[in-house]
Amino acid sequence: MDINAAFDELQRTANADPEQVREARTRRDLFESAFDAEDDVVQVVASGSLARSTQRAPINDVDVIVVYDASEHPEWGREGDSADEALRYAGERVNHLLGATNGAVAQVVRLARPGNHAVKCFFDDPNDPDGFTLDAMPALRQADGTLLVPEKSSNRWISTDPEHLIRLVADRQSAWDDFRPLVRVLKFWKDEQDTGLKSLTVEVLAIDHLPQETSRAKALQRFFTAAQHAIELPIEDPAGLCGLIQSDLDVDKARAAIKAAASASWEAVIAQEHGDTNRAACRWRSVFGDAFPEPEDGCPADTNALGPISVGVGIGTTTPRPVTDAPQGEV
Repeated sequence: MDINAAFDELQRTANADPEQVREARTRRDLFESAFDAEDDVVQVVASGSLARSTQRAPINDVDVIVVYDASEHPEWGREGDSADEALRYAGERVNHLLGATNGAVAQVVRLARPGNHAVKCFFDDPNDPDGFTLDAMPALRQADGTLLVPEKSSNRWISTDPEHLIRLVADRQSAWDDFRPLVRVLKFWKDEQDTGLKSLTVEVLAIDHLPQETSRAKALQRFFTAAQHAIELPIEDPAGLCGLIQSDLDVDKARAAIKAAASASWEAVIAQEHGDTNRAACRWRSVFGDAFPEPEDGCPADTNALGPISVGVGIGTTTPRPVTDAPQGEV
């Protein structure tokens, strides 16, 4: 069993289809070009996982930030009705520029619905759960480079810096070509195992706990080992502005899923190092499901039936246990 080839196949499953990526970028670029021409718009910033190239299949939505000229909207940024007003204004401009009936630039958006922080733009049937949407968030650029965005539920504006995460991901990818691909694999895992983790939560965990390694297997094993402890701590906005990323996280549920992955991935790495690649593949299948190729002889329905891994140490054998990952420092 070729474990590297198996990881290649898993990666292809986790990656978004290239045609989907192209279509998502085309729709996003159309939106950006339409709003770039607006007199009161300073900049349109691509945001979200597509901007970070950490998106996984399927791609159902993209995010953009429309940065407005504060001098053109002096009432924005204040507590009160201005948050709702900014969202309604942005929604009206979406309809004017891109509305499906008579958009001035293109007729592509069927519905523009203001939400709490952004306007959700439906390119497909709004009742289609798999339809494509674009979230457009109005914002004001602050002196320190961060963004002030509306929060309708609290009638105020909050500071945020999504560009900070974009830079962090780009830096990790620049140092290690496998970073973004493995983030997609981890996002696949969190859905496959029903972890309760949001994609952004996994991505932020990966920033700090997915280490550069000699193989994808070892990198993932070390991530799961470190994440067992990290999940017990508050997982917060890397920019230090927005607090908890997932306030409704079921820590017990996430911890159980991470612990199972840590144990199975450790056994997989040990088995591979001792030439038992079929056993390694079966352990990885318990983590990633059917997306990880099965050995020719198959895997037992219960991978525990494989028994413990015995590693020779001098005379006799011993069955080692996973150890806590040591601090890694900067990668």
